[in-house]
Amino acid sequence: AKDNQMEQSDVKCFVQQCGDQTKALFSNPRGIKGVTCLGRCKGEQACATRCFAEYGSEDLNEWLSCTIEEHECVKVPKNVDNSAEDVAVPNALAKFDPSSLIGKWYKTDGLNPNYDLFDCQSNSFVAAGGDGAATELDMGIDFRVLRPQESGGGFWENSLTEHMVVDAVSNGDNPTGRTMHTEGKMYGLKFNENWYIVGESDGSKDVPPFKLVAYKGHTLQGNYEGAFVYAKEPVLPAAAIPAVRDAASKAGLDFDQFTRINNTCPANTKALNDPTAGTGTSTTDWIDLVVGEGGVID
Repeated sequence: AKDNQMEQSDVKCFVQQCGDQTKALFSNPRGIKGVTCLGRCKGEQACATRCFAEYGSEDLNEWLSCTIEEHECVKVPKNVDNSAEDVAVPNALAKFDPSSLIGKWYKTDGLNPNYDLFDCQSNSFVAAGGDGAATELDMGIDFRVLRPQESGGGFWENSLTEHMVVDAVSNGDNPTGRTMHTEGKMYGLKFNENWYIVGESDGSKDVPPFKLVAYKGHTLQGNYEGAFVYAKEPVLPAAAIPAVRDAASKAGLDFDQFTRINNTCPANTKALNDPTAGTGTSTTDWIDLVVGEGGVID
């Protein structure tokens, strides 16, 4: 897809270099539907995320990895400039206590509609460092992907884990200025992402706890960025908003441009990935995706 920075496809490569993955994917109608769904999205992120919610599987993940990244059956530009990812966001905390993230946080407000605004978002952090310190964190991620009403409505539940390495620790060497970073695969493609915590409250001085996070990342397709607010309640408390607004301004962000995330999470409708809902999609079919720039083709 031109808009998604992907170029011509080498159809022979699908069979010659990725034959096993192609056979596994297209051996059932669901795999064909998944590729067709992604093709219709033409790189539009929200659309691609819905496709993975409905048709995502390890077979699709492996096929995209093989055909796009490993053997370049679908060509992508080389030498994409990702240097902006390592440019610190203004006012990022020089030092950060990662233990302050331990526990459950709600994403209450987000900036980028492609990545930040899924319903019912919460993240749970546990220390993962081998020395018992929180210099590395495992983050549990939960959110819902809505199916458009014109397609029948409803939602898919998603639950996954991401590993974070904390850079902004005491006496640590942190030339990028980032607070923490992560890397892995999403939609079959490798990604790198830097997080910058640009504001926080520990609950003192009558300001409820919050973290204001800006992030920058990239895949083979290019760069992406956004920002969001963590709070201990599903809705950011009004008493925290002035401090969040001030921190956002100092980081070059406008809090008025953020959108409140819907964390009401109504339970009167079954998730579409519940096998009892009769959709044919179960939680075991989900891939371990991370919301970000997707590897899609047309």
